[in-house]
This record gives sequence, C-alpha cells and structure tokens, in this order.
Amino acid sequence: MTAALRVAIAEDSAILRDGLVQLLVDRGFAVTGAVAEPAALRSSVAQNLRLALELRAKHEGLGILLFSQYIETRYAADLLADDAAGIGYLLKDRVADVSDFVEALERVAIGGTALDPEVVTQLIGATRRSDTLSVLTAREREVLALMAEGRSNGAIAHALVISEGAVEKHVANIFAKLDLPVSDQDHRRVLAVLRFLES
Repeated sequence: MTAALRVAIAEDSAILRDGLVQLLVDRGFAVTGAVAEPAALRSSVAQNLRLALELRAKHEGLGILLFSQYIETRYAADLLADDAAGIGYLLKDRVADVSDFVEALERVAIGGTALDPEVVTQLIGATRRSDTLSVLTAREREVLALMAEGRSNGAIAHALVISEGAVEKHVANIFAKLDLPVSDQDHRRVLAVLRFLES
C-alpha cells in the first residue's frame, strides 16, 4: 500500500469509529476525519447513502466504501449506476478478517470494487430480470454475479471450481452477448456488472 492513503470515516458508534481509526492508522493510512454527530454523519443508512451519492457527484473519482449493518438497495443501485469503479459496500457482521477489510479499502481507493455477496444478492432480488440477461447461460450469470462482487477471474475460478481459462471464456461470451465490444473509452467488466444490476 502506498503511504498516506487518505481516509475519512463517518460512523455513529464511538467504539467502532475509534477502532477503525486505530486499525487504519496502524496500517499506514492517513485518517483525515472521523465524525459521528448528526450534522456531519446524517445518521440513517439512507441518508449516508444519499451523502455518498452527493460526494461522488461533486468529487469525480472519489472512492467510497460503505461499511454498514444494513442493505439499502435503492441507493446502492444509484451509487453503482453511473460508475462502479471506486465503490465498495460491505456488511459489518460479515467482515470477519481485518486484512479482508483493509484489502477491500485499498481496492476501492485505486478504483476497484468491493461488494459483499449479500449486497449483490439483494440488489439482484430488488430488480426485475429483463430479456437482456436471458441470453446468458446459468453459468454465465453465476460468473457475472461474482464479477459484480469485485472478484478477479482467478477468484471466480476458485469459487466455481473451474479453470481460469474457462472463466475467461465465460467472460468473453458475456461481453459478446451483452454487446460490449473492446473500447479504449469504456471498461467492459464494469459495464457488464452495471447491466447485470440494472436488469
């Protein structure tokens, strides 16, 4: 990790807030702020997600990792809709390893994604499936769901117990079936995930 990766924390639990500050400082992050009061935090989950949307609109490329007890599908979908790069949504009860949390934070900071599988499941369940994805096989939809969690081809291969070459073939089929040609302007993996979440 590069030194002085800057992080601002909004957390209403004093113990968790102080713990996160200490955890991140110990690992070389520069914590620029840690707030809890309603004016700074906007305590409800929906308000925090609206704040995240506002911050992304005002600061292009700003990485945001939501670390919540709850899943708010409407705002999560809005947050992911324009550009999923640099977005994370993890559930507090499901992060069992500090190194996983730190890795997710670093991934989001450099423009990657980190989505809890349960968040992905609820986002998919909250949206209607359209004919767009009906062209995909069941295996291709599984691969796309794992892509939506921010997993690499190697991690997808491990999760599905198939070769990395097979994953690459499925990903290529997904791009072709969703009409996502090679482009210098667009990131096909992100576009495929967005199509999946929007469908």
